[in-house]
Amino acid sequence: MKHIAVAGNIGSGKTSLCGALGKHFQWEVHYEEAGTNPYLSDFYYDMPRWSFNLQVYFLNSRFRQIVEIQQGSKTVLQDRTIYEDAHIFAPNLHEMGLMTRRDFENYFSLFEIMMSTIQPPDLIIYLRASIPTLVKHIQQRGRNYEGNMSLDYLKRLNQRYEDWVNQYRQSPLAIINVDELDFMNRPEHLAEVIDAVNANVHGLFKPGDSLPSI
Repeated sequence: MKHIAVAGNIGSGKTSLCGALGKHFQWEVHYEEAGTNPYLSDFYYDMPRWSFNLQVYFLNSRFRQIVEIQQGSKTVLQDRTIYEDAHIFAPNLHEMGLMTRRDFENYFSLFEIMMSTIQPPDLIIYLRASIPTLVKHIQQRGRNYEGNMSLDYLKRLNQRYEDWVNQYRQSPLAIINVDELDFMNRPEHLAEVIDAVNANVHGLFKPGDSLPSI
């Protein structure tokens, strides 16, 4: 496998898992550019004003990562997928009235053009987490701009994640239940995740397969 991506809602533990798996398997990790994103803080304080700018920035960043992965020779772990931007975050902002129809249609057209030039990941690992677990993780990391995030926003995202996972067929998909596996704090739980990922990576799976969840 060359391209493995970790998907999941805000606070699900994507970055922590990417770091742990990258270290264990000696994979290169491409993290989400949250810390250097010039729109993220502004977005949480004024979502209607900055939603389009933010989503285009993430789309561009993710696309550049994928191009680099597919042109390279290393196995790379990607923190969040380009599909989440286009099928979860952007349409959610549009549905909530935080992104205009004109901006959303322009954004999605750009996404479709990008997708026509790249291949899907070889494996997607989806971190499934309940709202209480997400809130706990968000509070623990203490990012000031995330303090303005509403529970309704997280709930809407979680539902969209489930809808997306249920219809995704482009790659093999492994699901990890974060409510039951605290891989960030319990080494034995991380070992379970590593064993499951190792089995998936070396298994004979094809796009559309539903892999065992843990």
